[in-house]
Amino acid sequence: MQLSPLNQRRFDLFKAHKRGWWSLWLFLTLFVLSLGAELIANDKPLVVRYDGGWYFPVFKRYPETTFGGEFPLQANYKSPYVRELIEQKDGWMIWPIIPFSYSSINYDLRVPAPAPPSAENWLGTDDQGRDVLARVIYGFRISVLFALTLTLLSSLIGVLAGAVQGFYGGWIDLIGQRFLEIWSGLPVLYLLIILASFVQPNFWWLLGIMLLFSWMSLVDVVRAEFLRGRNLEYVRAARALGMRNGAIMINHILPNAMVSTMTFVPFILTGAIGTLTALDFLGFGLPPGSSSLGELVAQAKSNLQAPWLGITGFFVVSVMLSLLVFIGEGVRDALDPRKTFA
Repeated sequence: MQLSPLNQRRFDLFKAHKRGWWSLWLFLTLFVLSLGAELIANDKPLVVRYDGGWYFPVFKRYPETTFGGEFPLQANYKSPYVRELIEQKDGWMIWPIIPFSYSSINYDLRVPAPAPPSAENWLGTDDQGRDVLARVIYGFRISVLFALTLTLLSSLIGVLAGAVQGFYGGWIDLIGQRFLEIWSGLPVLYLLIILASFVQPNFWWLLGIMLLFSWMSLVDVVRAEFLRGRNLEYVRAARALGMRNGAIMINHILPNAMVSTMTFVPFILTGAIGTLTALDFLGFGLPPGSSSLGELVAQAKSNLQAPWLGITGFFVVSVMLSLLVFIGEGVRDALDPRKTFA
């Protein structure tokens, strides 16, 4: 795809920002790997060869009777009984690198949980005997997906609200500003505590609640751009030629507003991840047992005798947020018209 000269200059400026450029690639690599978490960390084998047939337990559930067992229940591939049944037919299994899922418990620990790092559990286990590395991989994925979804939806609503306020002004702008002042003053955490007592929070429930309050972050920026842009000469000319207000907003003012808007998006993404981690830490986030980085930090607080929990949680969250901040710096420099190549 051929970029316009302006966008090509912005892309070259972003590449010239080495810290932001390499942070983007590192973050994308980690995110893509986390999307395939089931292939990296799972308590089921990737491939099973049994009696001349091929089976893929990661993608499909097989009952124990498939391998000659007695009960039509899901096969436990780690049990000696199922292993023996498969080996009797000259079968074999290929396991993921980490033979634990985020919810699977290691019942073969030789020390009480939380267990320290070992050859079996590379980052140790939490206080319930679950593998920490598996929970970090799944937790990284759900944190980024939650933040991306929240950032996308809140940006769309915020840009729309700011554009309407700034373009039309008058009573619409005045009513919108008063509504924002009232809505932004509501105690979000108290509302979450109250609602959590009535409803069991899940991914979509929590996303909806956070969306109710996160869309306001871009309203003021977009509103200011539209207030300035509606009086420009080419906008007046387009209005004089009979162009509709919607077309003027999208084609003539919105591109200018998107420059300032895009500089805020990486930092909104960072804030969404931090908010989800904080809510999980306080116990008002994802359901108990979910692969959550905030729950890992909370376990570190409750188990001071297991420093690997706190070190792992702090390292993962700090690396994730640092990469996003570096990417945000690169985007800001790329969109800055005063920035020149060093």
